[in-house]
Amino acid sequence: MQWLSLSIWLPVLCGAFMLTLSRPSQAGLVRWLALVSALASFAVTLPLITGFDTASAAMQFVESARWIDRFNAHYALGVDGLSVWFVLLTAFITIIVVVAAWDVIEERVNQYMGAFLILSGLLIGVFAATDGLLFYVFFEATLIPMYLIIGVWGGPRRVYAAFKFFLYTLAGSLLMLLALLYLYFQSAKVNGVGSFDILMWHKLPLAMDAQSLLFFAFFAAFAVKVPMWPVHTWLPDAHVEAPTGGSVVLAAIMLKLGAYGFLRFSMPVTPDAAHAYAPFVITLSLIAVIYVGLVAMVQKDMKKLVAYSSVAHMGFVTLGFFLFNPLGVAGGLVQMIAHGFVSGAMFLCIGVLYDRVHSREIAAYGGVVNTMPKFAAFAVLFAMANCGLPGTAGFIGEWMVILGAVQFNFWIGALAATALIFGAAYSLWMVKRVYFGAVANDNVKVLSDLSAREFWMLGILALAVLAMGLYPKPFTDVMNASVDQLLRHVAVSKLP
Repeated sequence: MQWLSLSIWLPVLCGAFMLTLSRPSQAGLVRWLALVSALASFAVTLPLITGFDTASAAMQFVESARWIDRFNAHYALGVDGLSVWFVLLTAFITIIVVVAAWDVIEERVNQYMGAFLILSGLLIGVFAATDGLLFYVFFEATLIPMYLIIGVWGGPRRVYAAFKFFLYTLAGSLLMLLALLYLYFQSAKVNGVGSFDILMWHKLPLAMDAQSLLFFAFFAAFAVKVPMWPVHTWLPDAHVEAPTGGSVVLAAIMLKLGAYGFLRFSMPVTPDAAHAYAPFVITLSLIAVIYVGLVAMVQKDMKKLVAYSSVAHMGFVTLGFFLFNPLGVAGGLVQMIAHGFVSGAMFLCIGVLYDRVHSREIAAYGGVVNTMPKFAAFAVLFAMANCGLPGTAGFIGEWMVILGAVQFNFWIGALAATALIFGAAYSLWMVKRVYFGAVANDNVKVLSDLSAREFWMLGILALAVLAMGLYPKPFTDVMNASVDQLLRHVAVSKLP
């Protein structure tokens, strides 16, 4: 079975079919079809992990077919320990997003559900592509459904936020396209024929000047996507204006595309430049961890607070990668997966409150635990995971990165560890003002607790957060061989 092709095109085709069911009377049918499609799309990703050989660092479930003969471009797919978990995470989060929108989205239901299903397939395509041109097509195509999701179903400033999101990410990607074309022509010089094969690019001997230019071309695309400081300013606007499902996918999946790009392109294609500019990336990462953590503390809007916390947590990811040690790189990958669960859950919790009160302002709440005890239990658990409570998914990756940073340099490790303090500060400060204490206003007095749909939606995410926090071994076992191979590859100079 071509499991990767199924995992990409099944949701895309189902989403495209949804677009044809435009009559208001078909809204109920669309919701059920979207749920069945999301469940089926997740089901076809499960063989990728059950059949994955954890001892191998090679690409697995490989598919290849001729695509554009003139440019020797192939429809080439494969996953390794660096990418396979993100395929499953994308399909899993899509189910949650469909359930979250069940009663909330009442207009253009077919377009909303279709956009998310199409986006899910395109995102999986980014993680599965092993051809550079195919990667670029999927990477750019993901912008279109997310742009529409923010621009159509977003808040009052949705058009501004959608344009800002699109322009920031597109501008960086254009430099990446130039880098991909350079590698294509460079491979023609070395091998006699141009190729977009990413794994072949890893072996190209490149002069230091060329590596430096390529590194910063890739950096422009991936740093914006992560997003790293100081090109992070599009993210809070996009999160605040996006509908709940858009915020969930943006935080849980789309931010991971940039970090994944560093592992697949920046480090293996330009290893000498990656080592040379590692102090620069580490510095930007520490600024994100510390400064943006401080910025999160003063936010009055819950979505903005969680958006800034995402920038800080993703700073941990890029920090771990450019330490060039197994704990750092594996910790960054674990942090990416954990952040997908935790940040997605926190945006869903904000969405639950917004659906009832229609306000994201922290001051509009207070004492929610008195009227919504079940919901408050979930919300506090996710907030604790967000600040790195041991036993939750949020702790594992951050702890591994801190240990890797201490191995690299004690003071870098000490600075990175301050993230746990800042994370606790802004997370607990929000929890105190929103959930605990006496009922603060009439809005809170009339709140109803979780519906069955909301309970199961948050309950499944809570199980994922606790399972990963208490037993992360299945996640790390899958990635260890690929991490070791990447570090061995990056340790060898590619200078001609």
